[in-house]
Amino acid sequence: MLSDDEKRFILYWEKNREKEKRVFRQLMIGLPIGVLFGIAIAINFSLGWYKRAQYVANSKFNPVILVIAVFCIAAFVAIFSKRHKWEMNEQRYLEFKAKRDKEETNEAAKATE
Repeated sequence: MLSDDEKRFILYWEKNREKEKRVFRQLMIGLPIGVLFGIAIAINFSLGWYKRAQYVANSKFNPVILVIAVFCIAAFVAIFSKRHKWEMNEQRYLEFKAKRDKEETNEAAKATE
């Protein structure tokens, strides 16, 4: 038997699954997480804790490339994390729906007996 939470989730996901699947929405909602990753990488780069890499980076350093790389990393992490969450919710929805359908089939079989 489905719990109330499971029934509410099924209703919620049937209503919102297409809206949450859009890439633009995933980007906008996941962007704070992506920006945190990008900032961490930029800080790590600017600290220069590995001197040999710092020498190579400074000899060919272009700040535009760093900004583009940070933006690309932020966008990738944002979309990937929200896409993963969508997939997890979709899997959960399909499991609950299968459980509900199985219960309905069992109830129908008992009713015909």
